[in-house]
Amino acid sequence: MAYRFATDRADRSDLASGAVLRSAPGHPGYPVRLAEELLGRVLSHLPRRPAGLWDPCCGSGHLATALGLLHRSELAHVLAGDADPDAVGIARRNLALLAPGGLAERERELLAAGAETGRESFAGRAAAARRLAALLEAGGGPLPAEARVDDAFRPAPPPRPVDAVITDVPYGGLARWHGAPDGAEPVPALLAAVAGVLPDHAVLALSARARKVPLPAGVAALERVRVGNRAAVLVRASALR
Repeated sequence: MAYRFATDRADRSDLASGAVLRSAPGHPGYPVRLAEELLGRVLSHLPRRPAGLWDPCCGSGHLATALGLLHRSELAHVLAGDADPDAVGIARRNLALLAPGGLAERERELLAAGAETGRESFAGRAAAARRLAALLEAGGGPLPAEARVDDAFRPAPPPRPVDAVITDVPYGGLARWHGAPDGAEPVPALLAAVAGVLPDHAVLALSARARKVPLPAGVAALERVRVGNRAAVLVRASALR
C-alpha cells in the first residue's frame, strides 16, 4: 500500500529558509512539500521504518533538516554531505536544530537579536522555533544527525545504515558540479556512485530543475514525479549495480 503524507493544507511557513533554518546566498531552501512528497514515496518502497536518511548534495542542509523536524517518527537518523565546506558549515548549524536543546538555543538567539535590533520580526521567528521544537518533541524528540564534507561521486560509506536518499542536484547549467567524472553524464554517475555504498533495498530519490532526470542505460525507475519546474526519479539501489 502506498505511503503518503497529507501535506496539501499543512502550513510549512515556519520552515521558510532564513526564518529559523539558516540560509546563505547560493544555498537556497528546498520546497518543503516536495521534500515530504518524495519522502512519503520513498518510504512506500522500503521494507521497514524508521529509515536512515542521507542527502549527499545537501547545500545548506535545508531539505534534510526540514524532513527531520517534520517526520521525526519516520526517521532513525539523518546524514548530509556536500563537496563545498562552506555549505557543510551551514548544514551543520541547521542539523544542530535536531539535537537536544538545539531549537531552544535558536529561539534564545532570535529573541536576543530582536532585543538588540528592535526588529519585531525576530519575535515571530523565535515563536516559529518554539513551534518546531514542540513538533520535534511530539515526533519522538532529538534526532541523531550529522553533516560531512564528502564527494558524492566518490562517497565515503555512511557511518550508520542508510535506507533512503533524497537529494536535489544542479542540472541544466543552473549550478556548478563539483567532482563530476570527465566525460560522464553527471546525474547517472552520481546515482551509481551513491548506490555503490548503500544496501540493495535502499531507495534513492533525486530531483533536478529539468524536464526529466536521466538514469543509467537499462535502469528502470520505481517512480517518476514532476512538480513545477522540478522533475524527480525514484530508483532502487540494487538496480544501479
